[in-house]
Formats: sequence, C-alpha cells, structure tokens
Amino acid sequence: MRDDADNHHEQGRTSARRAPARARWAALFVALSMAAVGGLALVAAPAATAATIDTTASYVLVNRNSDKALDVYNLATNDGARITQWTRGDGANQQWQFVSSGDGYYRLKSKHSGKVLDVSGRSVADGAPVVQWSDTNGTNQQWRLQDTTDGYVTLINRNSSKALEVQNASTADGGNIVQYSSWNGTNQQWQLVRIGGGTPTTPPTTPPTGTFTNPVVWQDFADGDIIRVGDAYYYSASTMHYSPGAPILRSYNLVDWEYAGHSVPRLDFDDAGYDLTGGRKYVKGIWASTLGYRKSNSTYYWLGCTEFNRTYVYTASSVDGTWTKKARLNNCYYDAGLLIDDDDTMYVAYGNGAISVAQLNADGTAQVRAQQVFQTPSNIGTLEGARFYKRGGYYYIWLTKPANGQYVLRSSSPFGPYEMRQVLLDLPGPISGGGVPHQGGLVQTQAGDWWYMAFTDAFPGGRMPTLAPISWSADGWPSVQTVNGRWGTTYNRPNITTTKTVASMIGKDTFAGPTLGHRWEWNHNPDTSRFSVNNGLRLQTATVTNDLYSARNTLTHRIQGPSSTATVELDYSAMANGDRSGLAMLRQSSAWIGVVKTNGTTRVVMTDGLSMNSSWATTGTGVERASAAVSGGRIWLRTTADIRPGSSRTATFSYSTDGTNFVPLGPAFTLNNQWEFFMGYRFGIFNYATQSLGGAVTVRSFDLTTP
Repeated sequence: MRDDADNHHEQGRTSARRAPARARWAALFVALSMAAVGGLALVAAPAATAATIDTTASYVLVNRNSDKALDVYNLATNDGARITQWTRGDGANQQWQFVSSGDGYYRLKSKHSGKVLDVSGRSVADGAPVVQWSDTNGTNQQWRLQDTTDGYVTLINRNSSKALEVQNASTADGGNIVQYSSWNGTNQQWQLVRIGGGTPTTPPTTPPTGTFTNPVVWQDFADGDIIRVGDAYYYSASTMHYSPGAPILRSYNLVDWEYAGHSVPRLDFDDAGYDLTGGRKYVKGIWASTLGYRKSNSTYYWLGCTEFNRTYVYTASSVDGTWTKKARLNNCYYDAGLLIDDDDTMYVAYGNGAISVAQLNADGTAQVRAQQVFQTPSNIGTLEGARFYKRGGYYYIWLTKPANGQYVLRSSSPFGPYEMRQVLLDLPGPISGGGVPHQGGLVQTQAGDWWYMAFTDAFPGGRMPTLAPISWSADGWPSVQTVNGRWGTTYNRPNITTTKTVASMIGKDTFAGPTLGHRWEWNHNPDTSRFSVNNGLRLQTATVTNDLYSARNTLTHRIQGPSSTATVELDYSAMANGDRSGLAMLRQSSAWIGVVKTNGTTRVVMTDGLSMNSSWATTGTGVERASAAVSGGRIWLRTTADIRPGSSRTATFSYSTDGTNFVPLGPAFTLNNQWEFFMGYRFGIFNYATQSLGGAVTVRSFDLTTP
C-alpha cells in the first residue's frame, strides 16, 4: 500500500464535493446486494450520537462517504502509526473507546494498541495527518462530537478546531485520515456503531422513549428559574458568595444538562467584602434570582437582589456570551420572578409574605410603579420564591412555602386581585432521605407540555433540581403529576425530539485555557493577577493567612451525587516555606488534604476541624490529623465524598506519588448536613501562604468520577 499523506488536499476538493452522490449510489448498491443474499447484521447496527456516548463501550466509526471504518493501519502498535479507513471488519484495530477529557471533549483510544488519535505535531494546518500516539491528554488528542444529520457526527479537534476527515473523499481501503476545516462534507461525517456492551443506543431523530430518573441533576443548583428559548432550555441558580455567580445550565430535552455560562461574571456588588479584602460575604450575594429572554431585542435579562436592599440587572445577547451590568436599583426585589408580557412590558413579582409586582421601564433598568398584590394568610405562614407567568389570558405567580409546599396565585391583571390555590404540601420526594420538592419554576415545551423543575433539599450535598410534569385543569389551575402519591423517582421522558447534544457535567479538566470552564466558581471574587490557565492552572499565593476561609483564590467545583471522587494532579515544586496547597471539602465545617512546606521540606497532610459559627466567623482553622513526608514536586490528591442526605455521611482522603497507587490519609471526615449555610459541600482547590507571598503551584488536572 502506498502512503498518500502528501496528496494535495485542494486538488481533491472538487471530488470531495462530488463524493456524496457516489457514496449514496454505492451504499444503495451494496445494501440491495446484501438484501438479495439475506443481508448482513452489520448493516442494521444502530448509530450513537454525541448525546449518547457510553465511555465504557467500544465503537466502530464508519465514514458516511466511503462506508469504511476508521482503522489503525497494518495493526501497528507504535507511536506515529498511520490512521486510515478500511473495509469494516470490527477488529480490535477498528474499535475505539471514548475517554472523557472534560468539557465535552474525548480522546479516542484504540482497543488494539491502547493509543489515541493524535493530530501529528500539534499541527493546526489543513491536511495535517492524524496518527496514533501514547495518551498524554494533550489538546491535539481531544475531540468534540458535533451532530450533523441522520445520526452522523463530526469530530472537532480541540487544539486546531478542525474536523477529522477522509482525505480527498477517498473511498479506497487505506485512504488517509487527516484534519481539515469543517465544511460538513460527508467525508467528515461518521456513524458511531457500538460494539457489544449491552443494548445499542437509539438515534435521537426518533421521538423520545423510556424514562428519566430524579434528580435530573445531582449537583447543588438551588432556587432555580427555568426558561425556553427556541429549542434550548436554560436553568439559572443561586450561588451566594461564589464567583462568577448565577450559573446557567442548558438542555435540549429537559433531562440532560450542561454548564452553559454565568449571568454575573464577577460579584460587582459595591462591597469589597466580595473580594475577601474588606471583610467576608459568606451566605450573602446571589440568592433566588430570575432569568428571562426578551424577543423584541433578542436579549437575556438577569435580576437579583443582594443583602435585602438593592437589585442588579445584567444583560447579554447569549447565555454563554458576555454579560454586562446594566443597572442598580436601590430597592430589593426579594426572590424575583420576571415576566415579559405579550406587549413587551416587563414585570417583576417578588416578596416574602407580602407579595408585590413592579413594572419596569422600557429597557428594564428602572421601576415605573410597584404595589403589593397579595398578603399570605397567617395559617399558611410564609410564601416567597416568586415566578411570574402568563397563560390563557391569566397571570400566575408561582410561590413556595419553604421548605415543604408550593402555591399559585392567579389574576386577570398583573396587579391583581389574585386568588390562591395549593399545588403541593408535604409531598414525599424522589431522593431517599431528602426533602419535599419545592420552589423552582415552570416551563412549556415546543409541543405545548408543561414541566415543573423544583429542587429537593438533600444536605450535605445541597439542593438538587428535580423534574415533574404539570397538568392543567379545565378551569386553568396547575397540578403536579404524582406517582403513587409522591413526586416520581421516574417519569416518562418529555416529548421533545432533538439531535442537539450536551457536554458531561463530570470528567477530567486539564485546564487547557486560556480561561476556566463554566463548571468552576471561586470562593468570593478572585485576584485575577494571581492565577493563569494555560495547559494547567497556575495558582500563586494571593493571601497570607492561617485561615482557609479568608484565603483568596480557592477554586470550587460542585460534588456529583450520590457519591463521587475528585482527583487533583498537583505540581508543588514552586511552593514557598509556609505555603499550604491542596484539595478541600469546603463548607462551614471543612477538611482538606494537601501539601505543606516547612523549612524546605514538604509533607502531605490531612487536616480537619475548620469551622465557622452561625455568623460565618471562623471558629477553627484546622487540626492536623495525619501526615507523610513527600518529595519530587508532583502529587495526586484524592477525595471521595458520600453526599446522600443524612447526618453521618463522610468523605475520605488519599494521595499518590505515581497517579496509580493511592494511600489513605487521616480519618474519615463526617459531613455537616445542617441547612443554614444553604450551599452544599464543594470540592475546593486552594493555595495560600502563612508567611509571605511568592510561592505557586500548578494544577495539572482535576478529574471528577463516579462509581
């Protein structure tokens, strides 16, 4: 076989554009021929898509233009070996496993050689060869799946942003695999055919079938607001003292979600305490806020009240774009719910007990009028957490009775008068040991169905988004569809057909840069001059303190429930004497594993006993429970956390000097499940000084896995 790697790609562009017709006729001929002799099982194998990747399975990648499979040429096992296409035989050299790199990227690992697809020499040029190479998790080995049509996907390289392609639209055995600018040619489209491992996946071009399980997101996203814009669903949540704030999740089917953005890029709330320089703002900042979309100007709006006395307005043209602070209103829309009426007027429902409605000016930056529209009856107690809707000519204010009930108000005018109905009270929830689903919001699908995304208290992990269908009575009142008298653990999937995909909310992040992904939030605003992201997260010490709760630039990540493991690869070679760097279980009662440098020597240490009181002042800076001498400048730190609801859940700590063999360190740490801190436990990556600034560490990777 000759090597065609140096063929001129432009010379083949015309033939590439002609290729789809040839491929279709060839495929039809083959299919008819096989049908005449009874067919082959290979033809009927179903395709996977970006939304249905199973990282435990193996796949054969079949090119749409040639009907041939991605193949390690000549069964090679060496670095740099050619990748070609070849007639499909399902051998190990044609089977590939998807290994998550985080943020929706994967390495494609050969079952035959154990090596991964690699753009040779980290090239960004069109026509650069794709080879196999030992897995380094480099960005030139990472690929993102993008759906096209009929269950086919393109694979986009993270380093070059170019697509995996059969060079010159070849249909021959041995055709070379290269990268090229994505133009959606059929020679860039691949069918992912699962090999064994259980029931094949179903292409999402068919109506959804089956069920989903609550919680739909087992991570801490409370006080949610939910909207639909076109075929995309967006969910906004509270973050209090974490920055950036007001995270936005995105879904195309209400069940599978991804991190999409933050409405508040920095906690710019006119108080230095949010920087951990003029005080501290634990359990302040962003509480229940609201997200809306205005069709008239194609703009997203976020509104939130901070510290009971001021409301901020942020806007953006896309949820994952640049959000800008547009206004500060010197009154508090407590637990705000935004409604943009049919005539484009903007209203906000808000309040605690006394429920009010405000009308905003034309650009949503000032109040025109406000009045109380409802007083909660004394026998109910408190109603809050407002969401504001319009349906069938009626205005609805959706309210929660914390933390066990949901009520709805209805009127023919935004300013009332309103009548009230109970939606649920003390309804058993879907999480064993958890609370009653409540608060959250309603959303209508493209098909006209209504769904309720509430949250369920599940401490120590936090408050978890929980989904259920809504029915409407003939006279226009909503109710939750229950299963055997309780909020269902499972329901039939929403009737939403989509080929759109989302990235995993767990997995590995190698901090390729130049910015952090949306999965990350700092404890208070960071000092941006003291960190950088470029093939690793470099954390220079930003604070001299003996108190982790006062240390700037602690980077946090939500814990995946019901249990998960975080592993950090840490380069500590540039630490200074007195520095402490590691991985924490962070809440008002905390513990950590990390490296401590003292008088030129380094130890790995497990520390617990970090605590705050009910005013969020530090009452304990930690007690060292175990340690071991380490050297060499590199270490892997690991924390495994059980965040199922309950009072006796624990986290354990371990470390490794080779990334493979982990040694337990210290006793199990019992997690605090009190609700008053509101936010659940998080993993926290920290680096602070106790003597003087100047030291630094580099976090090479963070990996979040589940059992």
